[in-house]
Amino acid sequence: MATVTTIPARPAKTLTPTTVRSRRKVAAYARVSTDLEEQQSSYQAQIDYYTNYIQGRADWEFVGMYADEGISGTSTKHRQGFQTMITDALAGRIDLIVTKSVSRFARNTVDSLTSVRSLKEAGVEVYFEKENIWTLDSKGELLITIMSSLAQEESRSISENVTWGHRRRFAEGKVMVPYASLLGYKKGDDGGLAVDEDQARIVRRIYREYLAGHSPKTIAAHLTEDGIPTPLGKKTWSVSTINSILRNEKYKGDALLQKTFTVDFLTKTTKRNEGEIPQYYVTGNHEAIIAPTVWDQVQHELARRSGRSRSFSHPFASKIECGCCGGWYGPKTWHAGSRYERRIWRCNRKYDPAIGQPCETKHVTEDELIAAFEQATRQLAPPPSPEVLEAALDQLGNPHALEAKLAQASSARDAVVDEINALIRSAANTDFNPDTFETDHARLEADYQHNLNTVEAIEKQLHELEAQRAAITAFHQYRSENPAISYTPEAWRALVDHATIHPDDTITITFNDGTTNRKGSN
Repeated sequence: MATVTTIPARPAKTLTPTTVRSRRKVAAYARVSTDLEEQQSSYQAQIDYYTNYIQGRADWEFVGMYADEGISGTSTKHRQGFQTMITDALAGRIDLIVTKSVSRFARNTVDSLTSVRSLKEAGVEVYFEKENIWTLDSKGELLITIMSSLAQEESRSISENVTWGHRRRFAEGKVMVPYASLLGYKKGDDGGLAVDEDQARIVRRIYREYLAGHSPKTIAAHLTEDGIPTPLGKKTWSVSTINSILRNEKYKGDALLQKTFTVDFLTKTTKRNEGEIPQYYVTGNHEAIIAPTVWDQVQHELARRSGRSRSFSHPFASKIECGCCGGWYGPKTWHAGSRYERRIWRCNRKYDPAIGQPCETKHVTEDELIAAFEQATRQLAPPPSPEVLEAALDQLGNPHALEAKLAQASSARDAVVDEINALIRSAANTDFNPDTFETDHARLEADYQHNLNTVEAIEKQLHELEAQRAAITAFHQYRSENPAISYTPEAWRALVDHATIHPDDTITITFNDGTTNRKGSN
């Protein structure tokens, strides 16, 4: 038979007068979520109230006020005052934290509980005045869990209401603009976009330099060297900033609404809108800085350059085609550094061993290319009427039909993703059959890949169609605005898709509208 021995409890240690703490070190925490004037007064009121409240108690020693102003409560990550308070508490500088309510402390259940538990382990208590909760109390954590969950749901509701309000305004064509990061515009007297001429000159310069053949990297370097600040006031320009300005439809007076959306109201994570939610395009919303024809020309050039990964420092770069091998011509310098120095253009693959024998095409000079261009432009037919142009654009294809096909294919892809997720969940909740699971999963993966390929193919079609339409539109608009055409880099880029050098020394100019003209022997 087992023997049970009782081990008596140890007598509780009695605090000696030297270890007794007669006063608790108390701090207060306050937070407001916006910078509005009425919230500012609430913020100051919280500070004044808790400072007087703590100092009014003889058993409490006021050690400081911690606060965050204009910060959301859904996450503690960016709340510097909160983070400093927790650090000080864990370091033993605070015994008790007093705050107005659970929602002021944190609207995220996980953040709230994690912070409370960490403080509790260190012997630090939190008092939520509104709910009358003391975290060292036996019921404290349960009440915190309930109240934090309620606060989190309140944040979710607020976020959904705000999001609904934004989307409602978008649907009505009301534009919301981040003026601080939008170069060239300021808030006008009517609350809308107004041109800031000092900044607008920079925008026009960026577009002008790009059409002159400079790359976004080169443009960024030029602006940095000239000491021009970025839209956010930084000294160094980036390629991404230049690309963003070149692609922003606001500079031609339009506005695309809901380009991004918030995925998670807690983390504030945003993502690019790729068709998950509706977008709205507002035409002629405000005064343009860049003429629509120029903007369309830039979009065409962006598409062209993305498809031809070569240098674009010169207007002829990646626009001179070899009629023998199909390669691209590049610049070559003869007699460099001498008085006989001369630049010519020659097929980059002329002596490529993979071809077998040299191309039959000869080199050309820039003067010959310019002469071919001017001869070809003189023989162009008059610009068509707007009605004829629109009919020609319709013959290319209907972008709305492609957009509908894209939406359908995207829905089919997303439906397969839902099926895959449902399959994984069912495998975890029911009797798991590996063979059946693998079969079903392989089938769904194949369906997903098929739908993904379809989506990508339609996106490519849509992109090419839009580039074609932009090129043709820019071509005819440039001609309408410039009846007498002579060679300039801008004219070349606006009108010419490419030139082809043939073995018989003739040159064919292919225009952006698809028409061609072949110049006779040199």
